[in-house]
Amino acid sequence: MDWDAFFAVHRDLRREGPGLAEDVAWVGGLIGISPQGQVCDAGCGPGGDLAALRQLVPEGRIDGFEMAPHFVDAARKRFAGDPSVRIFAESMEGLTGPYDLIWSAGAVYFLGVARALNAWRGALSDQGAVAFSHPCLFTDAPSKAALAFWEAEPGGIETELTTRDEIAAVGWRVLAARPLSDAAWAAYYEPIEARCDALEAAGVSEAVAAAIAAARKEASDWRTVARETGYMLYVVRPV
Repeated sequence: MDWDAFFAVHRDLRREGPGLAEDVAWVGGLIGISPQGQVCDAGCGPGGDLAALRQLVPEGRIDGFEMAPHFVDAARKRFAGDPSVRIFAESMEGLTGPYDLIWSAGAVYFLGVARALNAWRGALSDQGAVAFSHPCLFTDAPSKAALAFWEAEPGGIETELTTRDEIAAVGWRVLAARPLSDAAWAAYYEPIEARCDALEAAGVSEAVAAAIAAARKEASDWRTVARETGYMLYVVRPV
């Protein structure tokens, strides 16, 4: 992948994956997190969920972990005036905590469900929980297009039942789960499409034009397969 071209398209976006502040609020209400709570955003990207997480713990602390330098810089710039938000340019696998909530939007598949949960068990407080969104098939008979939508991502794509089995197999239980809404996906793709429009209007190189085409295709492909596949948001605790 031409990363310079990729970041030409993705630079200055508020989100790098689907999601809404309402998703964060739902998790916070479910686990009853304290306003003084300690929260980790594992794979925080440019910080799209940090403001919503901050609302959960207005008297607490947020630690974001991210390895992509462009995203680290964006997140640090966005919260430069808030000493309660710290951004670490480190792997999300080496968390220490203790955290009352580990939030991970669309990033667990880089490690795999079992590996991530095993790594994070010791980073939770006594009543801590992990909330993560993860690719999922909504049907047992997906189309080729639905399967192809995830083929560039690490790991495989399975049904929710398979993911629940993975969670249980490493000694965790699901407190609740729900699919991300169409609005959550639109919150990601619509700003990308607007960015593509602006870049094309200004004129771009062949490499950036290819990155724009890839971004537009991904958005179009999602609209085609949205009833068959998407993200499930899981809230889990160790047994």
